[in-house]
Amino acid sequence: VEPPLDHGLLRDYIAYARENIHPELSDLAARELISQYLEMRRGGSSGSSGGRGRTIAATPRQLESLVRLSESLARMRLGRVVTRDDVLEAVRLMKVATQAAATDPRTGRIDMDMITTGRSTAARELEENLAASLKELLVERRGNRLGVSEIRRQLSEILNAQVQQEDLTDILKVMDADGLVQFNERAQTIFVRAGVVG
Repeated sequence: VEPPLDHGLLRDYIAYARENIHPELSDLAARELISQYLEMRRGGSSGSSGGRGRTIAATPRQLESLVRLSESLARMRLGRVVTRDDVLEAVRLMKVATQAAATDPRTGRIDMDMITTGRSTAARELEENLAASLKELLVERRGNRLGVSEIRRQLSEILNAQVQQEDLTDILKVMDADGLVQFNERAQTIFVRAGVVG
């Protein structure tokens, strides 16, 4: 299979572009960047919990990336000016990459926390709510040994939602590390220590 472009020519082309082409943003491209960035920000401004908790779809770091991508696209075509088309292609590339990496599987929304922390905002809020409810439940049972399945059943009733075994196990491991409970993962039991407070 013959490549569409000679390897040496491509290498020289890239070297020339890096060395000699330093595109500047046109006014139209700058306005388009601002407009597209604000549109990306608005995409995450409404929270799913009644306005509480915002999912940010774009951050200043993404704006910087859009500028660099736009400049790179102009440089790739040996353009000395970044055009509106360069900006639109940069936005398209960013959206495709972001959608693939940052879509929260629980909500279907793009959530930048998926990229920055590896966890979605919804997952973090669910974990915080579950941990708080678990502490309240365990305060009344200090000094007792309890089965994890019973705790899970009671939490599901309190939260009016099915509590996943993996989520509960993760929280119990943290509480064990903090000295609040003694968690026996093999026996699926915990001993509630006196230090648990609601």
